Amino acid sequence: MYRRLNPKYIRIAGIVLICLVIILLIGGYIAYGKRGAMLQSAINKAELKAKRDYNLNLKIGSAHFTGLSTVAFTDITVVPENRDSLLTIKKFAVGIRILPLIYGAIKLADVNLQDAHLNLTDINHVKNFDFLFKKKKDTTAHTKVDLSQLSYNLINEVLYKIPDDLTLKNFVVSFTNDSSSFRLLTQKALIKNGQLTSTINVNNGAATWHFEGRVHSSDRDIDVKLYADGKKVELPFIEKRYKLKVNFDTISTRLSKVEHSGGETRIYGYWGVRNLLINHPGLASNNIIVPNASIDANVFVGENYVSVDSSSVIHLKKIIAHPYIKYTLNPVKIYELKVNTGWLNAQDVFDSFPSGMFESLEGMQVAGKLNYSLNIFLNAARPDDVQFDSRLDKNQFKIVKYGKTNLSRLIGTFVYIPYEKGKPMPARVIGPKNPYYTPLDRIAPDLRNAVMTAEDPSFYSNHGFVEESIRKSLATDYKDKKFKRGGSTISMQLVKNAFLSREKTLARKIEEILIVWLIENNHIMTKNRMLEVYFNIIEWGRNIYGVGEASRYYFGKTPAELTLGESIYLASIVPNPKAGLYAFLPDGSVRPGLLGYFNLIGRMMAMRGQALRDSSGYGFYNVRLRASLRKEIAPVDVAVADSMMKQDSDEDVTPLIEPEKKPTFFQRLFGKRDSTPKKAEPRLDPKAKLKADIEKIKEEERKKELLIDTAGKTRKEIRQEKRRLKNEAKDKEKALRESVQ
Repeated sequence: MYRRLNPKYIRIAGIVLICLVIILLIGGYIAYGKRGAMLQSAINKAELKAKRDYNLNLKIGSAHFTGLSTVAFTDITVVPENRDSLLTIKKFAVGIRILPLIYGAIKLADVNLQDAHLNLTDINHVKNFDFLFKKKKDTTAHTKVDLSQLSYNLINEVLYKIPDDLTLKNFVVSFTNDSSSFRLLTQKALIKNGQLTSTINVNNGAATWHFEGRVHSSDRDIDVKLYADGKKVELPFIEKRYKLKVNFDTISTRLSKVEHSGGETRIYGYWGVRNLLINHPGLASNNIIVPNASIDANVFVGENYVSVDSSSVIHLKKIIAHPYIKYTLNPVKIYELKVNTGWLNAQDVFDSFPSGMFESLEGMQVAGKLNYSLNIFLNAARPDDVQFDSRLDKNQFKIVKYGKTNLSRLIGTFVYIPYEKGKPMPARVIGPKNPYYTPLDRIAPDLRNAVMTAEDPSFYSNHGFVEESIRKSLATDYKDKKFKRGGSTISMQLVKNAFLSREKTLARKIEEILIVWLIENNHIMTKNRMLEVYFNIIEWGRNIYGVGEASRYYFGKTPAELTLGESIYLASIVPNPKAGLYAFLPDGSVRPGLLGYFNLIGRMMAMRGQALRDSSGYGFYNVRLRASLRKEIAPVDVAVADSMMKQDSDEDVTPLIEPEKKPTFFQRLFGKRDSTPKKAEPRLDPKAKLKADIEKIKEEERKKELLIDTAGKTRKEIRQEKRRLKNEAKDKEKALRESVQ
């Protein structure tokens, strides 16, 4: 049975409640009566803060309450000191929800804005919005930022500033710089009952855009799209500024849920685009067109990291892939990337390539299944330990029909047309009809081995790619903060020369990788045939293509007659063939700066049993340029010429070395000084020379490590040998730095 409450307690509770209501009413009345003064005080504080912190002149014509929680403003102007006017607003009314305000949160209920202009200018390097980039002086102690809490608070702040009801008329956003301008006029935008509609005039009638969709910010439910009337959405300002042409039919975004628990903020969203067109000289020479692409992205933010979870799904036409991306900020930066497609129908994969990206593969018909996986892990504190694993697995995969390019045409006689700066050079027949064509068995073994040692030591055992080389490239590029070191194998160089243009674009590089995979994994050509074609089409000098032309041009010999020294020289110019003649002195001998390269390649060949140990430069002193070419050699400063060769050296490299005298250890390390009187010559900047010498040491270490990987040693022996090489490189670098100081 329930106990009956004592009437006395009921009366006391009622009296207390009535007293509280009376106090609230009195307080509300006083506050209501003084709210005008409070509003003016807040405006004064805002004006002072804008001037003090940002050097902005904020002026408000009038401000008054029009209801219990609605404030109306007129004639608002924001002008940075000594800058163009930034913002003008004729009428602005904003209403606040009372209940959230009681808990200290400001939630916009109604916003009405009319006749406003946000004017951004950048004239003669003077911006009227540069105050946004000025950092405040931080006098407080630095505390660790919790990204999870910060992101959750930021999302809530943004969502709470989206009003439940919005009426916007004639709001102009313009940007003007020295060379271009851009103008958006929002003629009308409404949010009513959670539905957004808008009409935006672009560049005085050039186009009309629409933002439409569902906006329930309180429920964290937003689903909007952008499209244009009767045409694509174009971004001409981006094209002028960044040479990036972008347009699309529709772009959509959706925020479906935001959670915060266990020290992690989880954001569930969607982004999609239809008929996207991209054109940039760094991506591809043609327009790249993606009919439809989207990602269901689950973004997780922790205390010190941001990640795209593996539960996310990428859709690209018929391709489905699961990405995992994680960026850890502290205590050290860590980058993680994983992609996994699972088994896909191979034809669906080829049909899903964006048009204009892989021209040679267009129309290709295939059968079977493919599965791609990628794993990259890089710790910024230990970039040399970067992990890289990329593989495309196949199941009963085969090529049914070639596309635009017949990848098997290199098996027999074919016509090769080299290109220089986009222009075709004289065509070469790659076959017996060409007097310079040289079968593989008529190329000196020393030349074959020297080129493979320099370019791709594991050519016969790899499948077109050397993951260790790519891994080292990633480490080097990260440390140097630029794309500097490549990981191209002979197979990749062959494909680049035989099937693709010389343009340096991301699309061409990916296309090169795909074609190499197709040739290697479908056994379209034997390794011997690939090497034979490679030697007969690569460039060896200005308008010199193929080893037959090169051996006669430089030495007046057939490829079969080349010596070890001549072979190593020809291997040295493969990366930079147009600088081939810079390697020689006017008497036809090789410049001293290349001695280290000869020793490096020669020792690597000797370790593989391809040459005899030689303490005399592996034929360096016996190489002589053909006599009729020596007159073309100008008496250029040796140091400058050697730098133009862009070749590697090792501890035996001796700039300006005198071959008739055996140098000391320190002369070999730092270079022997020539005591004979000379005219004043231009000298390299000491810092630049130090940087170049250190890079040579690092490149030498990388080549030696590559040789260790292919020497058949145990893992323990490989680790010990690499550790020894690293220590040697560090000692050399330290000695170089001390010598400069």
